[in-house]
Amino acid sequence: MNPGYSKQAEAYLAKQTQKQAARIKAAVSALPAGDVKKLRGIENGCRLRIGSVRVLFEKDVNIIHVVKIDNRGDVYK
Repeated sequence: MNPGYSKQAEAYLAKQTQKQAARIKAAVSALPAGDVKKLRGIENGCRLRIGSVRVLFEKDVNIIHVVKIDNRGDVYK
């Protein structure tokens, strides 16, 4: 599955080091494996934990759309 990234997610990845961005992209491309939990209040919404970084995404049958990537304290605002 090739995930789609929002503008905010791509901007966050651009600000990271190459090593950190590669780590995040590898974890997202390995979905649904990893520390994934369903979000309340958002239909088909889930979050992926990668250390202190959280990736919020929506998943349908064969489509994963990354909505937001940010640090743990800021991602849910």
